[in-house]
Amino acid sequence: MTSTPGTARDVLLYDPTLRDGHHAVRHQLAAGPLRAYAQAADAARIPVVEIGHGNGLGASSLQIGRALLSDDAMLATVRDALTHSKMGVFMVPGWGTSADLRNAAARGADVARIGTHCTEADVGERHLNLLRELGVEAHGVLLMSHMASPAQLADQCALMADWGAQAVGIMDSAGHYLPADVSARISAITAAVDVPVIFHGHNNLGMAVANSIAAVTAGATVIDGCARGVGAGAGNTQLEVLAAVLHRLGYATGVCFKSLLHAADIAQEVLMPHPPTIDSVSLVSGLAGVFSGFKRPVVDIAQREQVDPVDLFFALGARGIVAGQEDLVLETALRLKDTP
Repeated sequence: MTSTPGTARDVLLYDPTLRDGHHAVRHQLAAGPLRAYAQAADAARIPVVEIGHGNGLGASSLQIGRALLSDDAMLATVRDALTHSKMGVFMVPGWGTSADLRNAAARGADVARIGTHCTEADVGERHLNLLRELGVEAHGVLLMSHMASPAQLADQCALMADWGAQAVGIMDSAGHYLPADVSARISAITAAVDVPVIFHGHNNLGMAVANSIAAVTAGATVIDGCARGVGAGAGNTQLEVLAAVLHRLGYATGVCFKSLLHAADIAQEVLMPHPPTIDSVSLVSGLAGVFSGFKRPVVDIAQREQVDPVDLFFALGARGIVAGQEDLVLETALRLKDTP
């Protein structure tokens, strides 16, 4: 069912600042900053605060970056800081395992998202089933969703709902969408499922808030946002701006806006060296449709191999590279280097 501005339909704000924001600092957040932001988010009554390595449970590795803290340490720190907000976790099968989900549940995770490539929802079937057995709220999200059609995404979301997902949706992992793209996809998904629909935006083209509003208008009721927009690449939908715009449009979120602004100030002070910006490389990442988390390795490898990072991003986009294929960044850079 679609909605029009002013209906005051509830929108649940889901906050992955302490997970997606890890990308912006090479997964090096310490316990003090994690605790400080979690307490501020809890005071703002943000419904769900997500925690973990940028790529989720079990992802800390040499290939994509070692986190400063273990999953257990992060979970314990944030769990102790939350009184009102639920604690969320994220896992991509292959980086994380069923054992990681069991451990997160034992350490107090209330919500767990299983992320799969946009056409491979079946990879998460047993994990969604396990979450229901564990009594953890199960969400299914499709990554790099711009690589699939609205009909394909709707079919994949319907499967996840059949497997026990209590909310399903899409991530604009590359920040590639425009509002019409989002509207078409969310409309197709909401027509195919009877569970809440999720949208997670990135800001590579400066469209994250507009795309999130398009998602709400098309029927999504769970919208992601990060304080000050911190996140991979050009960052995520800026949570406090999203809340303000939703309020202007008449939607109810239940958050305390003044406390949310304080949480955003805390985030800028303790979580990030500087707020995210749409620089040239992030912009090209969005145009090329490449995962925003590839920004740092692309910049590092381009500098080392003396190739243009803009050319490298477009070459990666042409190859359809997805998260988990970080080894192809160097291979692609070497190909560019050898091309006359």
